[in-house]
Amino acid sequence: MIAEPLIFATIIVMALVLFVKEVFPIDVTALALLVVLLMTGFLTLDEAISGFSNKAVLTVGLMFVLSTALVKTGFVEVMAERLSVMGGGKWVSIGIFLIATSIVSAFINNTAAVAIFIPLALNLSSRFKISPSKILIPLSYAGIYGGTMTLIGTSTNLLVSSMAEEHGIVPFTMFEFFKMGSVFLVAGTFYNILIVPKLLPSRAGISSLTRNYHMSPYLTELMVASDSPLLGRTLIDRQVNMKYDVTVLVILRDKVRHEQNLRNFVLEEGDVLLVRGTLENFMMFRDQEKLLLLTDIKMDQSELMGEENTIVEGLVTQNSQVIGKTLKDLDFRKSFNAFVLAVRREGRTLREKIARITLQFGDTLLIFMPRNRLDFMVNNPDLAILQEHKVAIHKVSFWWLAVAVIPSMMVAATMGWMDILQAALLGVVILLMVRSITIQEAYRSVNWSVIVLIAAFVPVGIAMERSGAAALLGATVAGFGELFPSEAAPTAVLSFFFLIAVGLTAIMSNNTAAIVLVPVALAVANELGVDPRSFLFAVCFGASTSFMTPMGYQTNLMVYGPGRYRFSDFLRAGAPLNFIFWILATFLIPIFWPF
Repeated sequence: MIAEPLIFATIIVMALVLFVKEVFPIDVTALALLVVLLMTGFLTLDEAISGFSNKAVLTVGLMFVLSTALVKTGFVEVMAERLSVMGGGKWVSIGIFLIATSIVSAFINNTAAVAIFIPLALNLSSRFKISPSKILIPLSYAGIYGGTMTLIGTSTNLLVSSMAEEHGIVPFTMFEFFKMGSVFLVAGTFYNILIVPKLLPSRAGISSLTRNYHMSPYLTELMVASDSPLLGRTLIDRQVNMKYDVTVLVILRDKVRHEQNLRNFVLEEGDVLLVRGTLENFMMFRDQEKLLLLTDIKMDQSELMGEENTIVEGLVTQNSQVIGKTLKDLDFRKSFNAFVLAVRREGRTLREKIARITLQFGDTLLIFMPRNRLDFMVNNPDLAILQEHKVAIHKVSFWWLAVAVIPSMMVAATMGWMDILQAALLGVVILLMVRSITIQEAYRSVNWSVIVLIAAFVPVGIAMERSGAAALLGATVAGFGELFPSEAAPTAVLSFFFLIAVGLTAIMSNNTAAIVLVPVALAVANELGVDPRSFLFAVCFGASTSFMTPMGYQTNLMVYGPGRYRFSDFLRAGAPLNFIFWILATFLIPIFWPF
């Protein structure tokens, strides 16, 4: 019957539209899809909730905790900095730094690795007098392909292995990915060092990483004071845009927003201007027009004076507790003993008062704070401080055990002494018992949105097979092989399948793409009469190497702001790398995993 596959395909397409448009949070959309498949009879109740007991989902959650425990020690930062200093020359040091990033990403969550290494990358750019935009995209890419080298390097590998095991296929081993992953590491590193710097412009400043915010467009608030030359005048009268290179987006008067014809709006005392521009231009605008910045209004003179204060940029991290909250909700000044001067969100012009902006992953905050609070802010997991800071081992309780747990777990799983889930669970329990990490830190470390998304989407694979959509798509993709000689057909279809995985991951999460493609991969292998293992690895590597869009992988979003990138930068730098990996995968996957 063609009806059931068609109905299923319609449901999936509607879900994908919601994912891409982000009408709802992605985990909410995934849960809604699960309910629709349950109500339409594609899933039983037990099948619908099976994702929440899936081994891969539980292992991913435990790896979040283990990664946080390792990051907490500071060991990763110290190792990366020492390695980069050893290089000597500019591009040798950067190459060693990128390789270190890849190796770390093979063992811990790569978004955590990239969050740690962004300040170190900015330090390298300052040391060698090159733009951060030449280093930050390579940093993201190194984290992405580094995760493909081991079973635990990316949640996609764990997920595909678990789904394969459910279909009676021998699960993937810890280092089974290493052959192909190491080829990607070598090719990617040379590409990042030799090609990417020539493709990307110098968008971010090179003078000092601590002055990056001087050239970045933020949103801030300024109030018209009693002695301001703007009183009774308009923005066009004072030639504000021309003189200060700032854009007034909104004028607030008595809680009423004014957004139309602002250039001819006659200003009064107490009017609040929502202004977009750079910090230097904000200060020039404030000084010459006698306006009040947020700090002028809400902080006394003693807080503003002296060398004891500094300004830093803070990037909202993936698992940050500030996501979905406003500065007012957080009572930021009291909670952090710091003051947010301005907010930047790449790809969107903010038009709300600073305190009312709902923070998102990847937002950058311009923070005014006492210097003696910098260490506290650096160690706070909610914000990645884009500021040069002291790198050292944090000797928390049994810090050495946190460093040893992940390698020990990998050895135990590789040797067959215990399952990867057992090893991860044992490692987490040990670290909790010796208090290397608290139970509160463990809960906070888990990206629950990712866990819910994967758990809700796992049953989609079951529904895809039951509806007949997997078999139908498998036959269609396998039919592509008929255009080639019989001996070349499996390789041609695998090559095409790898491209499909790359394309899907560019517009949706890598885990979602993998879940959709695994049943199709099994059906394709069945149609061709070959071992499905090679096609499953094509799914793993294709879905985990998304370089062409900032939304294709979370590490791309993390460097988007600090590097002052544009969408076209990722397309320009990522498309050739995806092409190189496609060619390598086409020829090497059939060699490493014969049909």
